[in-house]
Amino acid sequence: MNTNTIDIWQTIRTETAAAAEEEPMLASFLHLTVLRHSSLDRVLAFHLSSKLSSSIMDARALYEVFMRVLEKYPSITDAVKADITACYERDPACDEYCLPLLYYKGFHAIQAHRINHHLWLDGRKTLAYFLQNRSSEIFGVDIHPAAQFGQGIMIDHGTGVVIGETAVLGDDISLLHGVTLGGSGKESGDRHPKVGNGVMIGANASVLGNIRIGDGAKIGAGSVVVRDVEAHTTVVGVPAKPVGKLQNMPSADMDQNIMFNI
Repeated sequence: MNTNTIDIWQTIRTETAAAAEEEPMLASFLHLTVLRHSSLDRVLAFHLSSKLSSSIMDARALYEVFMRVLEKYPSITDAVKADITACYERDPACDEYCLPLLYYKGFHAIQAHRINHHLWLDGRKTLAYFLQNRSSEIFGVDIHPAAQFGQGIMIDHGTGVVIGETAVLGDDISLLHGVTLGGSGKESGDRHPKVGNGVMIGANASVLGNIRIGDGAKIGAGSVVVRDVEAHTTVVGVPAKPVGKLQNMPSADMDQNIMFNI
């Protein structure tokens, strides 16, 4: 996904300024959240720290933690831009780049996880577990801090998504609400799915165990996947079975229809 064709940060500022002028009741919120900040990193750190703070975790302290992570790992910002672009390009309800940053809890959950994952890698596991719990409470999305994410990921709506410890997600993936990337029992070790690039997983689908979902695959809504899925293949059912081959990347098309052509 190419995020260099548009200056996302400046576009977000322009859109937010127009929204503040259009809706005076939200002008103070929009200034506080976006317009007073000098970078996308600062907006993200402020917005997430405000949402994830609690009576026992001060927002200012969280903001400083998040900023240190974002400054140490600039690759996170590249991923954030790719995720914003994914929402804009794939979600027909997203007609401005500022919307995911301001309002989409699926997007917020991904970015909280990106920061949390680096806290985990830095050995701050107690804080990472705390923030996983807070993110689950606030966003309705439960992602283990060890899970690995690529770029250009969209979690549409977000509610009820669960992603396990050893899950690995590639680039340009779309997940609908209620998706589980889980284990298949109480085994330890590497026990969660590996999801290739360009995959779309439909609402309330469960992908279980240390299995591989090939690039460009489509998982139908409500399916239960317990075996590897070949690249560019549609699977549906309980348990899921192949029903068709795909030419395009389903994560970009977001086409929920199932073509039976195997």
